[in-house]
Amino acid sequence: MSRIGKQPVPVPDGVEITIDGSRVTVKSKLGQLERSIHPSIRLVREGGDLLVQRQSDTMQDRALHGLTRALVANMVTGVAQGFSKVLLIEGTGYRAETQGDALVLNVGYSHPVRVEPKLGITFLADDRGKKVTVSGIDKEAVGQVAHNIRMVRPPEPYKGKGIRYDNEIVRRKAGKSGKAGA
Repeated sequence: MSRIGKQPVPVPDGVEITIDGSRVTVKSKLGQLERSIHPSIRLVREGGDLLVQRQSDTMQDRALHGLTRALVANMVTGVAQGFSKVLLIEGTGYRAETQGDALVLNVGYSHPVRVEPKLGITFLADDRGKKVTVSGIDKEAVGQVAHNIRMVRPPEPYKGKGIRYDNEIVRRKAGKSGKAGA
């Protein structure tokens, strides 16, 4: 049995879960998330927990067991607390600012780059413009939007300039070294 799949998903107070066949809806004060699950996987409400069960021991069902449990757990965590990713901007003159709901990046191009948020995603730039926080209730959407922002100007290995995640380590390379006597 899957080690992840057999763990119950704790449901905190204030989170409402509706299971309608293969459709799961998780609702709270922060918002609502819906997902459809594979028909061979069943969700069972037991007390204050949610259990994920599979019908057979086939390879596909074993794979879906842990995946479904992780997706449902992320939905519950998202509507209860939310998710956020922090991006750091390094480089002389590089900065970010919010204009309305959108994020405007000045990262060395001839024009500012405007990033529009997906539904349910919010941007927060600090006052210096060197730190951007992407937050929302859908973990997948938060990660995708943060990745899209990072790909506007990924960090380069020589000076470390660009946009990187807060916990990302950029491997630095040595620059050119002049050859003596050549």
